[in-house]
Amino acid sequence: MYIRAASNISPQNTFGNQPFLSELAEYTGDKLTCIEPDYKTLIDPKLIRRMSRIIKMGVAAGMDCLHQAGINAPDAIITGTAYGCLEDTNTFLSKMVQQNEEALAPTAFIQSTHNTISAQIALLLQCHRYNNTFVNGGASFENALLDAMMLLYEGEASNVLIGGIDEITINSHAILKRMGLYSREPVSNFELLNNTGKGTMAGEGSAFFLLSRGASGNDWAKIEGVSSFYKPRNVAEIQQHIRTFLLTQNTDINEIGLLLTGSNGDLKNVAVYEQLLQYDFDNVPVINYKALCGEYPTSSAFAMWLAAHEIKNGVCSFVSSRNQIPLKKVLIYNHYQNIHHSLILLSAC
Repeated sequence: MYIRAASNISPQNTFGNQPFLSELAEYTGDKLTCIEPDYKTLIDPKLIRRMSRIIKMGVAAGMDCLHQAGINAPDAIITGTAYGCLEDTNTFLSKMVQQNEEALAPTAFIQSTHNTISAQIALLLQCHRYNNTFVNGGASFENALLDAMMLLYEGEASNVLIGGIDEITINSHAILKRMGLYSREPVSNFELLNNTGKGTMAGEGSAFFLLSRGASGNDWAKIEGVSSFYKPRNVAEIQQHIRTFLLTQNTDINEIGLLLTGSNGDLKNVAVYEQLLQYDFDNVPVINYKALCGEYPTSSAFAMWLAAHEIKNGVCSFVSSRNQIPLKKVLIYNHYQNIHHSLILLSAC
């Protein structure tokens, strides 16, 4: 399965023809918010005013991805999101209370469902083909990716638009912070992994990919395999999952040229990665990608965009040029709150 094109709206300058992470954006506090583009160049201005922020991010990234690939309408549109359109949900519920459930405007309700983003893209393209949204917490993007793989392998589609997207809102951030997910002390994302304690920095993003069955000669990377597992008992079980996954992909650990991990600065989160790095990936260059995008359930979509970009460049941008070797395989390992764990293996075409 090949990544023909990719588009990413994130807390870094990743959208459009920007130099690849030439200047990293620093955030101080407890959250990283997306750097949003000028939507008028991608979406009809008359439609923009009816779209909430997450819908604009999703539609813009999806349409830009299709434009890069030169495809007017894909054979399938699949998205993964844990929280869906929180801003619209909050608006509708607030007005229910304020107006005593009377004379409610329907727009916020219509756009509050989790499948709104994939539906909006389909409506704009007049695409009446397969359309699906996965809402499985920290495994949402991985399940969307597996669905796309099955469609392609079974010959039900030749190309699939797939995306992972979640947003931060004032209310959701306050609730999750109260639950202890985010740091109570302000911290810089550049120092996120040096100040391990309780909590991390919130993040958000919208990453879309155009996947195809056959090579086009100008693909970003090849997806070798995807695997997810739920609530492992200990690190030994995680190690076994990783070894089994690599074995099924005919890949040795020594072939991995770069490892992307979801280490986020939270003490409990970091412990899992530290043990793995110490025993299994001691000599592999590592990027802890959540220092760039923050923590959110579908952050692995950002990681896949980053991995594909590194493979497309041919070398790792975060490793000294003196130690550079051609980048052939990249492994992504992420877990969300030590509940949903996932592995994605990408290789050069």
